[in-house]
Amino acid sequence: MPPAEAFLSHASANREAADEIAELLRKHGVPTFYAPTEILGAQQWQNEIIGALDRCDWFLVLLSPQSVESMWVRRETAYALAERRYEDKIVPLMLQDCDLGGLAWLKLFQTIDFRANIRTGCRDLLKIWGIGLKSS
Repeated sequence: MPPAEAFLSHASANREAADEIAELLRKHGVPTFYAPTEILGAQQWQNEIIGALDRCDWFLVLLSPQSVESMWVRRETAYALAERRYEDKIVPLMLQDCDLGGLAWLKLFQTIDFRANIRTGCRDLLKIWGIGLKSS
């Protein structure tokens, strides 16, 4: 069943890839909380992120050397791991090879491979929800 809303956690260094993933998900009818497009000027961004984590029913985390070092990605992931409603609904998205380090708990989850191609990764991610990737 498709998400009511998916939370996309990422490092700012991976903004270009995250932009593309969020756009593809939305084009396929998957509502996606993606901070750069959801948080408006003058909003308290920490409150918006916490509100989205409380609201979303799937958690996607884009993995790269930068994201495993990101304090915010680690905080968002820890929050999702502690929430029972995210059980079986946490999906690591491997953008670049990296040592999970502080995100070692993610080794317990099946990873979707985005290393070769964003569209191929999105195709595999959408399959989880029974959605086929539309041609461009």
